[in-house]
Amino acid sequence: MSKILIIEDEKAISELEKDYLELSDFEVTIEEDGNQGAARAISEDFDLIILDLMLPGMDGFDICKLIREKKDTPIIMVSAKKDDIDKIRGLGLGADDYMTKPFSPSELVARVKAHLARYERLTSAGVQKNEVIEIRGLKIDKTARRVYVNGEEKIFTTKEFDLLTFLAENPNHVFSKEELFNKIWNMESVGDIATVTVHIKKIREKIEKSTSKPQYIETIWGVGYRFKV
Repeated sequence: MSKILIIEDEKAISELEKDYLELSDFEVTIEEDGNQGAARAISEDFDLIILDLMLPGMDGFDICKLIREKKDTPIIMVSAKKDDIDKIRGLGLGADDYMTKPFSPSELVARVKAHLARYERLTSAGVQKNEVIEIRGLKIDKTARRVYVNGEEKIFTTKEFDLLTFLAENPNHVFSKEELFNKIWNMESVGDIATVTVHIKKIREKIEKSTSKPQYIETIWGVGYRFKV
């Protein structure tokens, strides 16, 4: 549920806005004083702020400027002042929208939804989640190509990382040395498959508590290796 902060000193207006927003499943908090509203906007996490221009304590312009120094939360500035200069100043300070009173509560709700949707699109487009494999304290970050054991990073060579990742992505499947050599080194098994054994040994030294009793990569004698889950 998205959280909305209304900073508005006219109780009748703020309560009406609150009612309409709650009907649309928003969680709403009201502050009537500018200083208290600014403090709350900075200290707590809100998804959008509806900010009146004329407030006791601190006006909307100063609050908007203060918020923008700390956060990029969407701000809809509202005011009874119709002068273009106030709208230009508000938008120039970082407000995302400016509504002139009186306005219909349904229009406010529509604008809130539009700004939240736009903000979500912008943030999700700019953040790409890393692809991560996590198994019993072992974390393999495929995107960053980094490996952690119980939070401690271990340094892997390219082939060590590729081999560990391949096994972890195919748990409980037994692979022969020939299959692993062909898959990771991208060569037919006419090469020296002993390199697989060497790499498995190095990987175990980095991720296992006991190399003699491995909890991740086990040897299937006479066949090959299996990653246990």
